[in-house]
Amino acid sequence: MDVFEPESLHMLLVHTMRLYFAHTYRLMDAVGIHPGQVPLLASLHKQNGLSQRELVERMMVKPPTVAVMIRRMERSDLVERRPDEHDQRVSRIFITEKGEEVFSQVGGLVHELDDLMFEGISAEEQLLLRRLFLQIKQNLNDTGEEPDRRRRPRRGSERGVPHAEDL
Repeated sequence: MDVFEPESLHMLLVHTMRLYFAHTYRLMDAVGIHPGQVPLLASLHKQNGLSQRELVERMMVKPPTVAVMIRRMERSDLVERRPDEHDQRVSRIFITEKGEEVFSQVGGLVHELDDLMFEGISAEEQLLLRRLFLQIKQNLNDTGEEPDRRRRPRRGSERGVPHAEDL
């Protein structure tokens, strides 16, 4: 089967990701955050007072991405920056009370999305799906290449492969 046929695994995955992100953006917009901010809130919920470097490592994103995210979340009163008690060169990021409230709402919304996604899929099938996703993730990680958004071809590339912003 051609990878660009609507029922190919490739296109089913692309379409599923598009639907997932559409639902996620709608749900997160309802509580006033961007879906990309959820991992940062989750990291601080688990261990408050992380440095920006620690957040970069946990979220596996580039430092400028986290810096911009923190600034936006500070303006929304979701997080606050405080100087480290032992090293004034380091800032620690703390989740605020409002951030905790939003994170709590996000948890409920994610559970709702999970219920929707996995409706009619047995626990055994979910375990198999998890194993398959882990294998796909490992296969992609094994390439040793990090996705670099700066070198991505423009939309409508000659190969016709959809880009993340098109999903």
